[in-house]
Amino acid sequence: MNVFKKDLYRYYEKEPLRHRLFRPLEVKYIYVMRKCQQTHSLLKLYYRLRLKSLSRKTQIQIPYTTEIGEGFCIVHTGSIVVNGAAKLGKNINIAPGVTIGQENRGKRKGVPTIGNSVWLGTNSVVVGNVTIGDDVLIAPLAYVNFDVPSHSVVVGNPGRIIPRENATDMYIERPV
Repeated sequence: MNVFKKDLYRYYEKEPLRHRLFRPLEVKYIYVMRKCQQTHSLLKLYYRLRLKSLSRKTQIQIPYTTEIGEGFCIVHTGSIVVNGAAKLGKNINIAPGVTIGQENRGKRKGVPTIGNSVWLGTNSVVVGNVTIGDDVLIAPLAYVNFDVPSHSVVVGNPGRIIPRENATDMYIERPV
């Protein structure tokens, strides 16, 4: 199964015909982004232009250069900004308003690395050369500019870590 089919599984599990014909814009965005990553011919130019058009329409700004594992899920269309050098693991859920960006100076200069099975809540921000572990839930409106260990929940601004086994249980549906 290719990567996009695994992304699609996170949305639909089984894909009925109506979902093939009437896909939400966020699913179309992921499809075109994956095509940009996989295509190495003249078609890449077409997909890059299509991605730019979808970016304007959806307000989602995830460059095709971003490393994203399979099972990627954008919960709703809305302002999402991800730095092109960021690395995201498998089974990531991103809600509207999320920013994953770089820090330009200081000891955290760089971009985030996000592990597997991470849920990023509405308007959460992750910046700097930080590592987010596996099975982490970043609550809505949380500001994260520090490393987060696996099996944790991050709440607040500034962020506060609450250790919790199965932190994303019932948040990450149909993992691949």
